[in-house]
Amino acid sequence: MPDDLPQIRTRWSEVSGGIDAAHAYQRRFDELARQGTDLDGEARFLHGLREAPARILDAGCGTGRVATTLTRLGHDVVGVDADAAMIDVARERDDVTRFVHADLATLSLTAQTFDIVALAGNVVPFLADGTLVHVLRRMRAHLSADGLLVCGWALPGHQPQGAAAVSPEDFERAAFAARLSLVTRHSSWDGARWPGDGSWALTLHRPR
Repeated sequence: MPDDLPQIRTRWSEVSGGIDAAHAYQRRFDELARQGTDLDGEARFLHGLREAPARILDAGCGTGRVATTLTRLGHDVVGVDADAAMIDVARERDDVTRFVHADLATLSLTAQTFDIVALAGNVVPFLADGTLVHVLRRMRAHLSADGLLVCGWALPGHQPQGAAAVSPEDFERAAFAARLSLVTRHSSWDGARWPGDGSWALTLHRPR
């Protein structure tokens, strides 16, 4: 997968700012870690779904926070992101996990399938407008026959600045169009019961 791609336009690309912004983004998480904030909720949840070593695709991996933790837990992880600067920072920090610069809407990792494909950290509402079905179809194409697609995002009224408002109903229509079946929903990465306070959705789908 070449790294000399033109800039991939998404909602995230409209609020990101190149390599300096990517380093600043990671420094915020480093500071939270120094303060004792638990940053491993997503990785713990995914680790609990499949015994290591599972093949996991971290789609929209950013600077690799989740992917790196999953690698340390013994999984075989590939991280993919449309933001080349984020991928550069991820590679600086982790020389074990494979990181790929690619557009999720056209992703094609030749002959590779995964036990889990995860879109964590508000990847869903930061996709380019109108691409959710395309992205989910590409994610499904990279799932093993018994694999799981796991997506977590902030619900309308709680999404970050610049992110789209994606309701559970919007997502489910897109998942149906991508030939995915809902397994279950949670309201947080700690597995809290759906719908919780209505601020967050965590969905698990499988191919149909």
